[in-house]
Amino acid sequence: MQPPTEDVIEIQQLLARYAVGMTKDDVEAVMDVFTPDGSYSAFGDEYTLSDFPTLVAAAPKGLFLVGPPVLDLDADTGTGEQPLCFVEQTNHDMRIGWYTDTYRRTEKGWRLNTRAMTFLRRSGSRDSGRAHDPTRPAPTGG
Repeated sequence: MQPPTEDVIEIQQLLARYAVGMTKDDVEAVMDVFTPDGSYSAFGDEYTLSDFPTLVAAAPKGLFLVGPPVLDLDADTGTGEQPLCFVEQTNHDMRIGWYTDTYRRTEKGWRLNTRAMTFLRRSGSRDSGRAHDPTRPAPTGG
């Protein structure tokens, strides 16, 4: 069954705000698309919202290109996947893969509850556990 069009559009806009926020290095905009108990998982670690300012500051800067998400919504919760191509600004190196998300409808509208990154490696492997940047912070667990 197709999810309601208005919910699809709202979530597409939510995910666009994430991508534009990351592209513009606007951590507040990125944090605003998550539920207060939201988290981001990559590199074998899970980061809570309190970790986002340090995590985003340590991340390489560049362009976050995302495709339309595939959504499965059930009333006020849902899951989805969204392809990503990140192009680093200073050398145009790319990172590609997809996000696996959970969503929850809140008083502020739809929000990401969890977002996990899976990278597509040159070797042909698919994983989320190897750091690209040794300077990235460890999660604080807060």
